Amino acid sequence: MSVKNQSSRSSAHAASAALAAEIVSRLRKLHSPRNVEGQRRFGITPRTEQLGVSIAVLRQVARAHRRDQALSLALWAHEPAVHEARLLAALTGDWERVTRRQMDAWARAFDSWDICDICCMHLFRRTPFAFEKARQWSARNAARDVFVKRAGFSLMATLAVHAKDESDATFLALLPIIRREANDDRNYVRKAVNWALRQIGKRNARLCRAAIAEAKRIRALDTRAARWIAADALRKLQGASRRLASL
Repeated sequence: MSVKNQSSRSSAHAASAALAAEIVSRLRKLHSPRNVEGQRRFGITPRTEQLGVSIAVLRQVARAHRRDQALSLALWAHEPAVHEARLLAALTGDWERVTRRQMDAWARAFDSWDICDICCMHLFRRTPFAFEKARQWSARNAARDVFVKRAGFSLMATLAVHAKDESDATFLALLPIIRREANDDRNYVRKAVNWALRQIGKRNARLCRAAIAEAKRIRALDTRAARWIAADALRKLQGASRRLASL
């Protein structure tokens, strides 16, 4: 890289860092202890600074900075780390510039279910690596990786909704993975496993039948997590099956 290009890149990085700091300063002015308390009642308890700024407000801020990857990275890297800044990083990132390395690094830093799901729904699922990472992350079993594992199933669920042109075969191949992990009784994991199974089944009548059959196989595992996942999925998928059959 030439000295000129290196200097230009450093200037752009500094500008993005300055903008990120300015945005975080604005977000801090919206700090709401009442909202923080309410979020914590819903299990949003990040290790980072938490301001209680709503996702609706963050979306408004993000509209002015769509697909600004440099800003997204600066918001994520802001020190000290701020929960809402990281949510905003997911809303402003450019999925065409996201790398596998970034996805892995961010996933390792997930510390609440909302940052996990927002990153998957708004950024990661649009990348060419989404299915690859869904399969990889779903196999993570270390205690520290609970949100990495959840991210695998969050990706499956959101891809089932948004990957309209993907073949049934792609989603059929995910069902055995869902069954494989259905014994994980960690709350944030089993809920995501259930979510992925239900969303795959809602795509169309064929996948609904396959998901119902998989839910019955999961029920036969006869563990507490598997019984809950299967019971909830069967209740909702059987209703979806009736709706799909009437189309």
